Amino acid sequence: MTLTRRIIPCLDTDGARVVKGVNFVGLRDAGDPAELAARYNAEDADELVVLDIAASRDRRSTFLETIRNVAAELAIPLTAGGGIRTLEEARAVVLAGADKITVNTAAINDPELLSRLAEEFGSQAVVLAIDAKRDGENWKVYARGGRDATELDAVDWAKTGVSRGAGEILLTSMDRDGTLSGFDLPLTAAISTAVRVPVIASGGAKTPLHFFDVFTEGHADAALAASIFHDGAQSIRSLKDFLAARAVEVRLPC
Repeated sequence: MTLTRRIIPCLDTDGARVVKGVNFVGLRDAGDPAELAARYNAEDADELVVLDIAASRDRRSTFLETIRNVAAELAIPLTAGGGIRTLEEARAVVLAGADKITVNTAAINDPELLSRLAEEFGSQAVVLAIDAKRDGENWKVYARGGRDATELDAVDWAKTGVSRGAGEILLTSMDRDGTLSGFDLPLTAAISTAVRVPVIASGGAKTPLHFFDVFTEGHADAALAASIFHDGAQSIRSLKDFLAARAVEVRLPC
């Protein structure tokens, strides 16, 4: 059975506004989260991801309000995360309107958190975010929004995360993030072939061909992008038409 590939815009927020940078730094304002959510819902995005990249405790109430405002605009699944450390924080995000929750640093510090989340919400609602950077022939995992290197190997950590209960991997190449130079195909393929759950590729998208490559060579199940959609450089509908014309299965409007 051929699975439909998903196109997923991402809203990185500082709690209240969408921001975007290059290689995780140099952030600039990119718009209102609810307005962008409404636009992507109308443009036939398959899902939406909202991440609080500031993720400080004093921004949590602001972020929950952002989730509520975004969810009100959507008829597609919403994944949200950033700074989630406990079941209670995850419940708050779900109650605000998220269909899935994503964790990164907290899972590195406490892998059993993935098991607790899966038991509470089901594995299908637990997304393990992995920020990875090349280290020789392999890739190292980074924590705290790409600020702290760990000793974890990205492929091994993906396997461990799935064994603990993660039902999906959100894989970001730190080397490609915001560069518009294309997805990291070797990294994506290495993770995709190592686990039996969907892998969302992130970091570096610019052209429709980049998406085609990550689906065919990177074996990704979904592809995520931010700046090219926010800035209007690429529409989701034209991207899907491009992929469909090249025999990539995508969800098209009726």
